[in-house]
Amino acid sequence: MVLIRAEELEVFGQAILCAAGMPAGRASVVTRALVAANLRGVDSHGVQLIPHYLPTLEAGLFNLATDGRIVSETPTTMVYDGENGVGHWIARIAADHAIRLAAASGLGMVTVRDSNHIGMAAFWAERMVDRGQIGMVFTNATPLVAPWQGCERRLSTNPICVAVPGGERPAWLLDMATTTVAMGKIMKAVHAGQASLPAGWALDGRGQPTTSTDEALRGFLMPLGGYKGYGLAMMVEVLCSVLSGGRMGSEVGDPREARGPIGYSHCFVAIEVARFLPLEEFGRRMDHLIGLMKSAAPAEGFDEVLVAGEPEWRTEQIRRRDGIPIDPGVWSKLQDAARRLGVPAPCA
Repeated sequence: MVLIRAEELEVFGQAILCAAGMPAGRASVVTRALVAANLRGVDSHGVQLIPHYLPTLEAGLFNLATDGRIVSETPTTMVYDGENGVGHWIARIAADHAIRLAAASGLGMVTVRDSNHIGMAAFWAERMVDRGQIGMVFTNATPLVAPWQGCERRLSTNPICVAVPGGERPAWLLDMATTTVAMGKIMKAVHAGQASLPAGWALDGRGQPTTSTDEALRGFLMPLGGYKGYGLAMMVEVLCSVLSGGRMGSEVGDPREARGPIGYSHCFVAIEVARFLPLEEFGRRMDHLIGLMKSAAPAEGFDEVLVAGEPEWRTEQIRRRDGIPIDPGVWSKLQDAARRLGVPAPCA
C-alpha cells in the first residue's frame, strides 16, 4: 500500500480535477468528500473515483457552471433540480437547504433530480449531525442490480444513510448499500487484481451466485438479504426519483457510456433534535442506548460489541495519524492522470 497524508491527498485530487476543467470551489468540495471516505475506511467511495469522474468531466458532460435551482418549496419540503451539475456541489447545496428548513420548522426534506454521483452518503448526513440534527441521505445511481427473481439491471445499490448526534460518544452512523456490498468493493478487487470475490457479493448474467470478479462485472450485485434488499432499494427509489420527478431505475444513465446527462436523484432529510428533546438530554439518551448495546457479552470469536459508525470512527483516528493507505492500482491510475494533466504527485 501507498501511504499519503489526508491533506496532501486532498490537494492532489483537487489539482487533478482542476486541471481537467473543474472550477476550484467545486473540485475542493468533491475531493474533501472523497478523502473523508478514505479516512473512514470507505475506500470504495474515496479517491479511486477520480479516474472514473475524469472521462465525463473532460467530455464536457457536467454543467460546471450551475448551482441548480429550486423547483418548489414549502416550510418543510423542497424539490431541487441539479441541472446536471457536479453531484457533490449539488449535494452540499441540497443538504444545506434541508438543514435550513429543519432549523426553521423542525423538519426539512429535499428531493433532488438531474444530478450526478455524490460520493459517500455519510459525508452529507454528518453535515446535519454537526448542526445538532438527525440526518438521512438516500440516492439512486446507475443500475447494477436486478430486481429479485429477475436478470436485467433495474436498480442501483441505492444506499440508506442515517446519522444521529451522540453525547460523549461519537455519532451513531449507519451508511449501507441495499446490496451486500457497493460496486466500489468490486472495483477495488479489480484494481487489486483479485480474480475471485467472497460468496454472496454478486450474481452472474443469468442471475446465479458467482465468486468470479469478471462474472460479477458482467452480472449484478447481490441484493442485501435477497427480496428484503430489493424492497429497500425500491423504497429509496421512491424517495429519490419518484418524489423528485427524476429518472428512475433503468432510465438512469451510466457515466462510462454517457453522451449526455446521467440523471441521478437524491433525498436529504434533516430532523431538528431540539424540537423533541434538549440536545444535551438527547445525547445522554443516545449514549445510554449505545451503552446498552455495548454492555452485551461478546459472542464467541469477538472481543466486543460494536455499533454503527464505530469501526469507521476508529479507522479515521488511525488514518489521520498515520496516513491513508492507497491501493497501488488506484495510485497508479491517479499518477497516470496527473502526468497526463501536468499535475505533480505528492511523495508517498
